[in-house]
Amino acid sequence: MIRRRLHRVTFALAGVYNILWGGYAVLDPQWFFRITGLPLSNTPQIFATLGMVLGLYGILYLEVARVPERGWLVAAIGLTGKVLGPLGLAWLLLTGVWPAKTLILVATNDLIWWVPFALYVRDGWPYMRAELRQR
Repeated sequence: MIRRRLHRVTFALAGVYNILWGGYAVLDPQWFFRITGLPLSNTPQIFATLGMVLGLYGILYLEVARVPERGWLVAAIGLTGKVLGPLGLAWLLLTGVWPAKTLILVATNDLIWWVPFALYVRDGWPYMRAELRQR
């Protein structure tokens, strides 16, 4: 795979990042609301659940790092979420529902990963296509 080492490092970092971020969100589900000035959530369990899901994504990203030739679908789904999340936040910002301080959420979870994930999806497509032909 072209740029295999880069992709392994990228997804190892993404995996560790997601596990740590998710774990922190489970342990302190009000952190986001405190730092952005939003009212504290009366249902912090929802944010904790988001943390759990992101932590599980981290495990999947570590698997992509382990065997990049077989991680295309996971990476493509991850990239899709990293595009849709900021679109949703943009709507919340444009309609005045959330303040600009909430951009920290997509800056660290989504935007920084767009280029490396998109590069991997492009580089990994021939492996996915070959796998589909074998079925």
